[in-house]
Amino acid sequence: MGVGMIGIGKYVPEQVVTNADLEKRLDTSDEWIRTRTGIEERRIAPESEDTSELAFRAAEAAMKDAGITAEQLGLIIVATVTPDRPFPSVATQIQERLGAKNAGAMDQSAACAGFMYSVVTAQQFVENGCYDYILVVGVEKLSKITDWEDRNTAVLFGDGAGAAVIGKVGEDRGILSFELGADGSGGKHLYQDKNIKMNGREVFKFAVRQMGDSAVSVLDKAGLTKEDADYLIPHQANIRIMEAARERLGLPPEKMSKRIHKYGNTSSASIPIALCDEVGAGNVKDDDVIVLVGFGGGLTWGALAIRWGR
Repeated sequence: MGVGMIGIGKYVPEQVVTNADLEKRLDTSDEWIRTRTGIEERRIAPESEDTSELAFRAAEAAMKDAGITAEQLGLIIVATVTPDRPFPSVATQIQERLGAKNAGAMDQSAACAGFMYSVVTAQQFVENGCYDYILVVGVEKLSKITDWEDRNTAVLFGDGAGAAVIGKVGEDRGILSFELGADGSGGKHLYQDKNIKMNGREVFKFAVRQMGDSAVSVLDKAGLTKEDADYLIPHQANIRIMEAARERLGLPPEKMSKRIHKYGNTSSASIPIALCDEVGAGNVKDDDVIVLVGFGGGLTWGALAIRWGR
């Protein structure tokens, strides 16, 4: 048997903040934001919805899609850099709310690459027979660590959550290969000091190179070529970075997920939210080879090659 995603789900807050809304409070414009980032709007959670609430909603949706009960979960892993508080973890909070009494629970911190790190962690536990089902959630409430007076970062980020249940799938399906990496020397370019701080120029150069390299690398590790890839789901951070990764794989524009215009950069939630949208729209189908690739503060990066299906 292979190991893959047997259920997926997402949750985004109701409030939409458009570029026009930000024009009223910042020295910026809709045209400037769209042409440089691809973002048109983002979702912002109210104070009453903290990170654990977003995570719980996405987890519920993924569990329903997987068709399993909370008591069947062996482990819950939450990828986030914006927990409600340092402890208890977001994972333990949703463990209690789900009623997953048999599950261990932990948070992981790898910023925008967090979902990839958590899925790969879950894969190991399922492959070695420790657990049958593991819930992975990528969730962020970035609005609470965004400096809303800084026009360079305030236009970029949004809130949301995406989740996947990891379990055994058909022999020819599931995770084919992965790559995880880090370069701590670049941490000074993207970090949190109360609010998010970013050296946009340096992060852009790193991401353009690493996203393309990692996307090609996971296909090589799976014994595949660029021609075997059917769909690319990159971290939704900047449309120019995303396009560079697509071009490295030689995919046409319609074969790459572009959800950044709707949600902005939701960090660890970005890839699972986009995956849910593309599966729901019929753009990712059973037996498609898909590449998921992301980068984040740390600096970290991660990629997966998956043959889709249960």
